[in-house]
Amino acid sequence: MSYSWVGSPTTFNGTNPRYGGDANAENLNQWYQSGDQAYIIVASAMVLIMVPGLGFLYSGLARRKSALSMIWACMASCSIITFQWYFWGYSLAFSNYATNGFIGDLQKFGLRGTLATPSPGSPLIPDLLYAFYQMQFCAVTAAIVVGAVAERGRLIPMMVFIFFWATIVYCPIACWAWNVNGWAYSWGVLDYAGGGPVEIGSGMSALAYSWVLGRRQEKMMLNFRPHNVSLITLGTILLWFGWLGFNGGSAFGANLRATMACWNSNITCAFGAITWVLLDWRLARKWSMVGWCSGAISGLVAATPASGFITPWGSVVLGIVTGVVCNFATKIKYWIKIDDAMDVFAEHGVAGMVGLFFNGIFAANYIIGLDGVNTGLFPGGWIQHNWIQLGQQVAYIVTVTVYAFVVSAILAYAINWIPGLHLRASEEAELLGMDDDQLGEFAYDYVEVRRDYLAWTPAKGEPEQKEPQIPQGDRHGIHQHSEMLEGKEPSEGSPDHHHPVAQGDRHAMAYEKTEREKAAEGL
Repeated sequence: MSYSWVGSPTTFNGTNPRYGGDANAENLNQWYQSGDQAYIIVASAMVLIMVPGLGFLYSGLARRKSALSMIWACMASCSIITFQWYFWGYSLAFSNYATNGFIGDLQKFGLRGTLATPSPGSPLIPDLLYAFYQMQFCAVTAAIVVGAVAERGRLIPMMVFIFFWATIVYCPIACWAWNVNGWAYSWGVLDYAGGGPVEIGSGMSALAYSWVLGRRQEKMMLNFRPHNVSLITLGTILLWFGWLGFNGGSAFGANLRATMACWNSNITCAFGAITWVLLDWRLARKWSMVGWCSGAISGLVAATPASGFITPWGSVVLGIVTGVVCNFATKIKYWIKIDDAMDVFAEHGVAGMVGLFFNGIFAANYIIGLDGVNTGLFPGGWIQHNWIQLGQQVAYIVTVTVYAFVVSAILAYAINWIPGLHLRASEEAELLGMDDDQLGEFAYDYVEVRRDYLAWTPAKGEPEQKEPQIPQGDRHGIHQHSEMLEGKEPSEGSPDHHHPVAQGDRHAMAYEKTEREKAAEGL
């Protein structure tokens, strides 16, 4: 039999609350329902799956010579965030002892005193479990940001950036939105699962990093398009699966609000995908798998801040609007001349803004109260005549947008000036590919074989004393590389030169293979 009152199952009255309870004196599990704890543990694992999901998504969107570097960047960032969150990240975001409204203190440094007291997010789960769940959120956000290094960024400087970014960008914004002492939370801003910290934070930070990093070499963007749509689809499905833990778990218990959040997430995702595909069909008269994935991700992003606040019919409207707005938002990077290679700004930053805006209109207090804890505590949005809510949402959107972009840009510039930590790989490394330059490993075995194929001439008689010299252009299948090594200006190789294409438009381009690509495939 479940509890029938509003609030936690049992009011916490454990021993030694300053240190999270004393397990030697009592059973600390008695204050919580095992079903709620089990659900959030599973939801944490689901959110963790989103990190490799992002790696596969980014890998498929990149060219094959940089495919593995994108997976490595996502997984390595997860390791960095795990340390940062344990070290001081959780304390900076969620310490209940700081009352400045901007950022926490270090009283929970190294998870000190983080055990069985009710969590800052909900009395339904203990502090220790909440810290673990929120760590996955930070890890996913960092993995979204690392998409900015695509095809021209060095990996180690990005890892340094991610540690300090989590400290001075993510943790403050998380404190604003979710800490009971945060200014946005106290003001009444509605941000369910991270439209500010996760989505706008990642979208604007990736845009700032891409700006500092610079655009990819356009001479190397001949006939560019995603190299593996199957990987893009796999990454999207893993993200969708994890997002149900991301949004559903943000109810912090196995309750009706979690179920409603999952419903709203699926509805927004599906309608976002359909809308994006139809918009692309009007241009290409073809159905696009990349377009479907782009729309699905945008819908899930928009559902992140809204799925625990709005009604299912509101989610239908949200999915359609998000599909339209984010599809056209992929063009913004051309206006501002920033090479956001993975469209993180359009699909995360803009979609997060749309979801937060919708909370000001469609939030309903009876949806919020489905968790059995927040019954009657929030007034809802315009549909319940709370007119000021939309203004609060807009002010929050603007503040997070400006803060994330400006601070991330300053941090990226600062790291770039440190000797040995310059962000950008060399032009030669960019032409060769980030896998070869940064990792020395490759996503596909045949790529490595193709690189040295011409050096595999079978022996005829006694071996020659002098090793045959194979031109770099023939060895790697990229003639510009040998020209660069010889001190010549790399040629564009084809008069039909294409600029980088937005993710939503890539599939609509007619793919014309160059003679060099045909020769490479023949090998």
